Amino acid sequence: MFFKLSNVTLKKNCSMKTLFLMLVSGLIFLSSYNQTQSPKIVFEKETHDFGTIKEEAGPVSYDFVFTNTGSQPLIIQTVKTSCGCTTPEWTKDPVLPGKKGFIRATYNPAGRPGPFNKSITVTSNAENNTVTLFIKGNVTPKPKTIEDDYPIQVGDIRLKTNHLAFMDTYIGKLKTDSIPVYNSSDKEVKLSYTGIPSHISIKTVPESLKPKQKGDIIITYDAAKKQDYGFVSDRFQLLINNESPSNNTITVSAKILDDFSSLTPEQKANAPKAVFETLEYNFGTIKDGDVVEYNFKLKNEGKSDLIIRKVKASCGCTAVEPKEKIIKPGQSTSIYSKFDSRGRVGRQFKTITVITNDPNNAEITLRIVGDVSKKEDEQQQNATGNK
Repeated sequence: MFFKLSNVTLKKNCSMKTLFLMLVSGLIFLSSYNQTQSPKIVFEKETHDFGTIKEEAGPVSYDFVFTNTGSQPLIIQTVKTSCGCTTPEWTKDPVLPGKKGFIRATYNPAGRPGPFNKSITVTSNAENNTVTLFIKGNVTPKPKTIEDDYPIQVGDIRLKTNHLAFMDTYIGKLKTDSIPVYNSSDKEVKLSYTGIPSHISIKTVPESLKPKQKGDIIITYDAAKKQDYGFVSDRFQLLINNESPSNNTITVSAKILDDFSSLTPEQKANAPKAVFETLEYNFGTIKDGDVVEYNFKLKNEGKSDLIIRKVKASCGCTAVEPKEKIIKPGQSTSIYSKFDSRGRVGRQFKTITVITNDPNNAEITLRIVGDVSKKEDEQQQNATGNK
């Protein structure tokens, strides 16, 4: 009796085990079946190396070919690139199971010499719904043309620039620089100049430019003759064979400062010392149209006379030089400033530059900051309009 009961029990256990295995197999089959019901995007390759390409050759393209290995139609939803230099195209129609499509990546090398490595992100309704593709390569720069080297066209000649900047130009020291020039015409030209200020001298080397010949406009700046300080600029006109073509204005700028390099340690120890009580005034919040006034207090804490060379305010702010431009040791004065907020709504940051003969602090920047809000009537009108 015991043997028979054991046999029955064994048969029942075997039946349960068989049922369990069948159930698991069924679930695996259903899972596999459901997966094959989705579209699937498979690319032949996901990275393309263009190798070395020439900038002047223009855009290059490559088609990333894919196959829909699923059993449902595949739809490309979006294609995004990592920069504007890469332009994508792609198969817009649904791709049926077993069929192929493409993602075309076009790279524009113009103005982009050197190596590149860009990505293209493809989003679709596939089982693997996001795939990232890559293109890379190296761009050799195009040979520079005359137009590249001399971009400014003035009549029959070309200039590398029409603005020469002399930075940190010191009183008592001449400074010389040049503007490269090219005769792009088929005839000889001679350059001359009009409206030249007395502190600037100019010569052309060579004096006459033969067709397709290069030369230089050599400009020498004498800061002492300018009789000014800080940032200054001048303009004069270029003549070609005594004629005045269009676009012929040349600008020369400079930042003029005293030269303290020859001072001895003893002279520096006995020099003036400009000390402001504060370098910044915050007027808080005011209404559009309000006027703010403030006096920046200045004291000479040095051992010799402090000379105020120049006071210059930025746009939107007025600064007035003090009546006393020479401040004795231990004495004080003030720089009066006025800010008119009319039409200047928002955060404000204005500056006043004070130039002195203090060898350790020759150029001092004062700041006026704050916020300008709209008038109440304007705010009410805007609120009414929004309603």
